[in-house]
Amino acid sequence: VRATIDRYKKACADSSNPGSITEANTQFYQQEATKLRRQIREIQNLNRHILGEALSTLNFKELKNLEARLEKGIGRVRSKKNEMLLAEIEFMEKREIQLQNDNMYLRARISENERAQQERQSESMMQQGGGHVYEPAASQPYDRNFLPVNLLEPNHQYARQDDQPPLQLVIAASTSEICKSLSATLHLSA
Repeated sequence: VRATIDRYKKACADSSNPGSITEANTQFYQQEATKLRRQIREIQNLNRHILGEALSTLNFKELKNLEARLEKGIGRVRSKKNEMLLAEIEFMEKREIQLQNDNMYLRARISENERAQQERQSESMMQQGGGHVYEPAASQPYDRNFLPVNLLEPNHQYARQDDQPPLQLVIAASTSEICKSLSATLHLSA
């Protein structure tokens, strides 16, 4: 800024001589270009030094200063990285709580739907006069230990052409669990 003001003052003083103004401008821009080239070289050398290149031109003190600058820079990088990781962990913890709340809400809705379905089944059984109507297994809530009665009965729709009964595999839980499920089914139908 100071150089620009000085150049302006010179231009005003030498307004009678236009050639000297052009020379002054040319000389100023040459000096600026030289200064900028030097700064570019210094920045390029500094970048090489930071990357660990061209260190042979540095003395011990310069190497020590470079090392201190690099350690300070690494400290800032690690600090920023830790901030980002902590923010991500905090976000994930909030997300976990939100998902747990959503999960509890959905479980409550499922149990409400199952209760409503059981109530409708019992109402429909009562409206049919107490007769035993067996609902398919798909409409009942899934229970790993429950084995529907109709799976124990032979299925003739898949009979072979030579009328041999098909091979039936029955996987049953314990006998007491089957009895419990049969008594529960009978109590629902009564």
